[in-house]
Amino acid sequence: MSITAEDVKATLSAVVDPNTNKDFVSSKSVKNIQVDGGNVALDVELGYPAKSQIAGIRSAVIAALRQLPGIENVSVNVTQKIISHTVQRGLKVMPNVKNIIAVASGKGGVGKSTTAVNLALALAAEGASVGLLDADIYGPSQPMMLGVSGRPQTLDGKSMEPLENHGVQVSSIGFLIDPDEPMVWRGPMVTQALQQLLEQTNWRNLDYLIVDMPPGTGDIQLTLAQKVPVTGAVIVTTPQDIALLDARKGVKMFEKVGIPILGVVENMSTHICSNCGHVEAIFGSGGGEKMSTDFNIEFLGKLPLQLSIREQTDSGAPTVVAEPDGAVAGIYKEIARKVAIKVAEQAKDMSAKFPTIVVKND
Repeated sequence: MSITAEDVKATLSAVVDPNTNKDFVSSKSVKNIQVDGGNVALDVELGYPAKSQIAGIRSAVIAALRQLPGIENVSVNVTQKIISHTVQRGLKVMPNVKNIIAVASGKGGVGKSTTAVNLALALAAEGASVGLLDADIYGPSQPMMLGVSGRPQTLDGKSMEPLENHGVQVSSIGFLIDPDEPMVWRGPMVTQALQQLLEQTNWRNLDYLIVDMPPGTGDIQLTLAQKVPVTGAVIVTTPQDIALLDARKGVKMFEKVGIPILGVVENMSTHICSNCGHVEAIFGSGGGEKMSTDFNIEFLGKLPLQLSIREQTDSGAPTVVAEPDGAVAGIYKEIARKVAIKVAEQAKDMSAKFPTIVVKND
């Protein structure tokens, strides 16, 4: 009895991707099935960066196919392909940035910037091309967090090259001003600066651009929502009621302007004593999960209030690069995969498929 492509599909329809919880056939991940007698070769194409997951997925697919009667050799090639997804109505995806992800919070002091930089580093560690835009004009922190300094170069006098560290491209107003100089700018100047940082930085073929938003729901957030093509937003909060109150306002703002919420991250979920390891929920517990349930959005994960996270980020080597195999880096990487999968589940951007129509009056 010879093996057919339909036999291969039937077998793989029972094999579930542990990250998406969908089988590889219904998710259209299985490509290029080739059957020659007892030899089977195929590709598995993932829509999210998953360098650390490829070996496990390949092994699971091979193990399933080896159960087919008459099977001899199995060749499985697992790849990842990140594509552009839809943005707000009336806006077009940037030509050199496939997906823009805003990391936002309703209030300051909840660890939003720390989450943004570790999210960017985690996506890069999984094989994506990643940029980080520091949109906090009044309080730029990403140059310090990424251990980057100096002035950006310009090759044409009109745009600037992103600086880079740990495999992440970065642009920030912090590169252009004195570190001790306060930004005493009014709203229009701030929003113009944000647009210039975004549009006049020569981002190099990014799969994801993470935007570290300033706290609140003011001018910059509104500009981003109306003029920047955002694929989705991640909301960062802490468990206590006052932070959740402001985070809920952030969710409502993005909903009003048509930007999908990719999920909620809860920071400072528990405090871990550096001496004895005792775990205590000093800010309360369950707030992030409850908010996710109330708004029917995904709870992406929770991170502890831990001294090492602060120390590593302040030193310019955030947790994902300082302790890549540690428990906290593992949480960040899991959050990053969930975010990337949520992006991959969005509708594809089809604007490049359609010609530009110009109507002229003769």
